[in-house]
Amino acid sequence: MQKRENNQAKDARSAALTVLLRCERNGAWLDGALKNVLKESALEPRDAALCSKLCYGVCQNRLLLEFWLSKFSKVKPEKLEPAVRIALLLAMYQITMLDKIPPRAAVNESVNLARRNSKNPRSPTLVNGILRSFCRAQENLPQPDDLATRYSHPQWLVDLLSQEIPAAELESLLASNNAEPPTTIQTNTTKITPDALAETLAAQGVTVEPHPWLDGCFTLRGTGDLEQLKAFRDGLFLVQDTASRLVVLAAQPEAGQHILDACGAPGGKSFSTAIAIGDDGSILSCDIHPSKVKQIQKGAKRLGLASIQSQIRNAKEYDPSLDEQFDLVLADAPCSGLGIIRKKPDIRNKDPEPLKDLPRIQGDILENVSRYVKSGGVLVYSTCTVLERENQDVVRGFLAKHPEFTLEPFTLPDAIGTVEEGMLTLWPHIHGTDGFFLSKMRKQGT
Repeated sequence: MQKRENNQAKDARSAALTVLLRCERNGAWLDGALKNVLKESALEPRDAALCSKLCYGVCQNRLLLEFWLSKFSKVKPEKLEPAVRIALLLAMYQITMLDKIPPRAAVNESVNLARRNSKNPRSPTLVNGILRSFCRAQENLPQPDDLATRYSHPQWLVDLLSQEIPAAELESLLASNNAEPPTTIQTNTTKITPDALAETLAAQGVTVEPHPWLDGCFTLRGTGDLEQLKAFRDGLFLVQDTASRLVVLAAQPEAGQHILDACGAPGGKSFSTAIAIGDDGSILSCDIHPSKVKQIQKGAKRLGLASIQSQIRNAKEYDPSLDEQFDLVLADAPCSGLGIIRKKPDIRNKDPEPLKDLPRIQGDILENVSRYVKSGGVLVYSTCTVLERENQDVVRGFLAKHPEFTLEPFTLPDAIGTVEEGMLTLWPHIHGTDGFFLSKMRKQGT
């Protein structure tokens, strides 16, 4: 089967079909499956970008697309052959949400996908008939009444998010979760200046735009697989969402400091911190998973950051040798990930029950790593979720038991400003970042 898929993944749509089939059949995460298929297929950058857009678009809008499919197919969507169902969803996404692709082309390509991938010789005719009817009704498509289906979020998630923000903002947040996230990078100023990086990337065919309010950062378009860029391989930049960059700005690391990144994988905050201190200091970047520690090591080597050392370490387990050893401790705790749905749309398919235990785990991590902060040092707690129970509640619970720590104001670029209370939630629909939480605490000196 693997060989068959690889042989078919020669264009954007067949590659997208391969990715989505692997997710459905094997339970693969979208980002990993996409990365593997793009490497296997060796698509041109333009086709790779289209493949990515198709995969994310279908995943982000799946409930809505399946709602439409149920209205135009006499066969229930779940009864259709997986390859046929996905071919239909790909076409419906292109027809309704991609202006630059003619509906006729979308229909024809999906018919071809069905012809090449279905065991049933009647499938191409079925796909053609459904999509022709769909196209004729394009200006008057049925619309679901509920927000969950309209924005392809499970009802439990809509209910959960509705408890976090005003009702008037909920639809904007759901829409933002389905938007295409920008590709944001930070200049590795230990190797190159921002201006020189912009010129280098432009020369490699990448559209580069300065970030509107974050110095040394850019948004990219037309990249395809970023890892294939020479500038990436040369370690001239790191890919990092604006929110993660703001964590480092809030922490204010200084040259010569001893720093611990307790939950470091995949390494972005460690790398950004090392760049901020000019690679002058020591950063211990840890993770519980050996494969992720190797990922940190690989990234540090690519970027040429000698200040970073990595270790396999459980952030919940106390190590007395680390007691009060660090000027700055970063604790980016494992979380529900509900702030990065636009990047990882399959997060919405999680079982919500295990998420309820996360605040206890996060509290245990914060409790443990706080022991490693020097007197007068800084402890930063962050997550990539927007749930108060994993964020503010965890911090307040910790502070109630540890009066030696106090929240400290921090100042970010003008688009955010000064955060007087020492805790900040970032929202995709408000700030244009990942959904993120960060807090800064100072351990009182003796």
